[in-house]
Amino acid sequence: MTEGAGIPAAEGTTETPRSRVRVVHVTPRRAVVLTLASAAGLAMFLWPLFASESPDPTARAANAPLVFVVLLPLLLAIVLAEMSDSGMDAKSLALLGVLSAVNAGLRPLGAGTAGIETVFFLLVLAGRVFGPGFGFLLGSTSLFASALLTAGVGPWLPFQMLSSSLLGLGAGLLPARPRGRAEIAMLACYGVLAAYVFGFLMNMWSWPLLAGTDTQLSFVPGDPITENLHRFVLFTLTTSTLGWDTGRAITNLVAILLVGPAVLAVLRRAARRAAWDTPLPSSARRS
Repeated sequence: MTEGAGIPAAEGTTETPRSRVRVVHVTPRRAVVLTLASAAGLAMFLWPLFASESPDPTARAANAPLVFVVLLPLLLAIVLAEMSDSGMDAKSLALLGVLSAVNAGLRPLGAGTAGIETVFFLLVLAGRVFGPGFGFLLGSTSLFASALLTAGVGPWLPFQMLSSSLLGLGAGLLPARPRGRAEIAMLACYGVLAAYVFGFLMNMWSWPLLAGTDTQLSFVPGDPITENLHRFVLFTLTTSTLGWDTGRAITNLVAILLVGPAVLAVLRRAARRAAWDTPLPSSARRS
């Protein structure tokens, strides 16, 4: 029996089972890349708080496809770099493809109905089991695949992908110690928080374009951050939080509480059978 399977350690030992398997090994160099990518992504979302000139909606709409064109090659480069540097193998890529396809198939079950979003709870659970690197990749590939399936490709897609990647990354960084009911409670709370964070980020990107001008909710270039942030909070509460974000939060909460234990067991069983934590022979590492 292995630790990665989530089976308690033998009696009399002080070892505790690990909560996740490092499917994508995050070396210090990769950690720096992920940190910089996350920081750059947040800067793209939070630009209205620091903008000093009126945004040009036409230019903004033209910039989104450019971000899309940049983001996908970057994602592909991460995958290829991990493969070439033994960070991902064929089993890891197969798992990424399967979970992305499952998530893409789940999304049409709820998208567009009172904020019910069935795509995030599996992302949280997979990031928990397989680590932050895998969670980051799964966030982008899941949203991209689901957009193709639901004809949801648009200027908002790269921002949805980046937001989901950050949520998958965060799930992989949760404390490893809680297990059992405590772990499910932690993941459920994170799922609720993730729903509101996703809505916050997407609203922040679109707020200057959707709120119009000369209203109590409008973005005012050059105003103090506190005043613009106050207007943004009002905009979010009236347009998103009470509907879409809360519906998404409830979906995550119910799904993780009801099927979370079973899904975690399946994912950990797959990790055990794939033997990602089994050290490679020295000859294989040199090849």
